[in-house]
Amino acid sequence: MQETSKTVSVGKGDTLMKVLTRAGAGPKESHEAITALSSVFDPRRLKIGQDITLNFSNQDLLVKDKFEEPLRLVSISLNQDVDKQVAAIRSPDKGFEARETIIALDKKMARAGGVIENSLFLSAAQAGLPTRITLQLIRIFSYDVDFQREIQTGDSFEVYFERYVDESGRALKEGRIQWASMTLSGKKISLYSFKTKDDGFSDYYDQKGQSVRKTLMRTPIDGARLTSRFGKRKHPILGYTKMHKGADFGAPRGTPIMAAGNGIVERAGRNGAYGNYIRIRHTSEYKTAYAHMKGFAKKVGKGSRVKQGQIIGYVGTTGRSTGPHLHYEVHKNGRLINPLSVKLPAGRKLKGKILTSFKAFAGQMDKAVTDIPMNTKMAKLN
Repeated sequence: MQETSKTVSVGKGDTLMKVLTRAGAGPKESHEAITALSSVFDPRRLKIGQDITLNFSNQDLLVKDKFEEPLRLVSISLNQDVDKQVAAIRSPDKGFEARETIIALDKKMARAGGVIENSLFLSAAQAGLPTRITLQLIRIFSYDVDFQREIQTGDSFEVYFERYVDESGRALKEGRIQWASMTLSGKKISLYSFKTKDDGFSDYYDQKGQSVRKTLMRTPIDGARLTSRFGKRKHPILGYTKMHKGADFGAPRGTPIMAAGNGIVERAGRNGAYGNYIRIRHTSEYKTAYAHMKGFAKKVGKGSRVKQGQIIGYVGTTGRSTGPHLHYEVHKNGRLINPLSVKLPAGRKLKGKILTSFKAFAGQMDKAVTDIPMNTKMAKLN
């Protein structure tokens, strides 16, 4: 008996059954393999371009006085994630059995940065910074930095972050930013990821031990452009001047929208000209609202508890809208205020022994960062 292997890629409109039968597996054994695999992997989550490896064995059979060697499916396997492989393997007497394999990865630290020449996104990409790390960078600085107005040509950024590599040294995924800095108009701001022992919570702190986290995020959407500010404007549909009581962020349909802060969803559903709409109560003072959404995230509805940064829905153009965007409002004591200029309540300020511990940690981190050479042209992820 001889084994052969074949790797096939998932195409547009493919199901796992189509892929297996196209590769030469029989319908019955394909069904059995898929049934087994379904206990560890949802076949509906196949992605276009994903590779599937099939192993076959040749069995000599006497058919109409002639020996033939039909292919018999032995196993199928695919990578569910960069560090996890799933498979369905034929056993001698039990049919197909599912198996999960965790791929060992090593954590390495990487350092990258650059000067902003056009936009932070483009400059970060030119420096080889992975998109996921760029989004983290924006998120941790977004409490205090207005990325629409405060970023200028000549400003710079630097990031020290986790990267996971396989045995050959290939970078397969990124982890968390451990330290980051931005120099804006000559002023350098450094932030440190620090875990406080009293509550076991990791957050980002500035050099004085002040948490960057605020009650609310200033912009609850990543990478969007500001298309309309708070204040009087000529309404794009109604045609007359009207008070615009929020900020609009243009983004592609389906872009995730995040909860600006911890809170309870007071309303989730259709709301007239607002279209699909969510309102969240954060404190006795603050509420936020999100309008024109394509739809809501799973398990997010009236009465749901949400955490800051949690995805609550997706950009759409429902209600009275000229195109896909998020209309974002901040309510303070029942009054609508400008989301971009509101002075947000500060987060935790470290004190006492915890502050002393943080300062020692920050000094160690500064040294660790400078010990790694700056890599302005990092290798892309495989």
